[in-house]
Amino acid sequence: MLIGILQTGHAPDALVAQSGTYPDMFRNLLAGRGFTFRDYAVVDMQFPADVHDCDGWLLTGSRHGAYEDHPFIAPLEAFIRRAYAAHVPMVGICFGHQIIAQALGGKVEKFAGGWSVGAQDYDFGGETIRLNAWHQDQVTALPPGAQVVATSPFCTHAALAYGDRAYTVQAHPEFSSDFVSGLMDKRGKGVVPEALMDAARDRLDQPLDDQTIAARIAAFFKAPRGQKR
Repeated sequence: MLIGILQTGHAPDALVAQSGTYPDMFRNLLAGRGFTFRDYAVVDMQFPADVHDCDGWLLTGSRHGAYEDHPFIAPLEAFIRRAYAAHVPMVGICFGHQIIAQALGGKVEKFAGGWSVGAQDYDFGGETIRLNAWHQDQVTALPPGAQVVATSPFCTHAALAYGDRAYTVQAHPEFSSDFVSGLMDKRGKGVVPEALMDAARDRLDQPLDDQTIAARIAAFFKAPRGQKR
C-alpha cells in the first residue's frame, strides 16, 4: 500500500542527523507493516497532482499554526477536502490532526492552557496510552463528522475519527524521547516554560506506546473501503 507523506514542516537541522526528517520518523514508526512511501514537501509547495496518486495520505507535524497565513495552508486544506470527498484515507499527526479538522469546518487555536511537552497519558476509550507531545495549539471545536476517540485532562480532543475517511492524533507517536530532548534544547528555550521542560525531562525514560498507535494507523489505512473517484 502506497502512503503519501505530506510533510508540513521541517525538523531542526541539528537533529536530522540523529533522528531523521519527519518522513523518516514515520517510515520508522510504520516499518514492517506493508507500506511503501512517497514524500511531498507541501510546506515547500510540493503537492501531489491528484488525491488518487497514493492509496492514503499521512500529514505530519509542523512548527506552523494551522490558522497562520502561509502559502501552503489554503491548497493543503483544499487537498484535504478533495481527499475526504473521494474517501481516500488520511491520517493526521499534531499539525496534521489540526489542519484536517480546520479544513473540514472545525476550529484550531493557541490553547490558553499553554504547552504540552514530553510523555503524556491519553484515554483511548478506557485504555491508557502514553505518547510524546509537543504542542500549544489544539482543536477547540469539532468539524462535522468527527468523533472523539481519545482525550486527556489537558487535551479534550486528543484523537479524532472521521468514519473510514480520516484518523488523527494530537500527540506524536513518531517522536522518540531523544528527539523530544533535542527539541527542548533547539526550539524550547525561551518559548516553552522552563519548569514544564524540566518536568518533561524527568519523564524522558518512561516507556511509550508508540507501536500501539502505529498498529491502529496501519489498521485504519488497510481497512476495506469503497473507492470514489
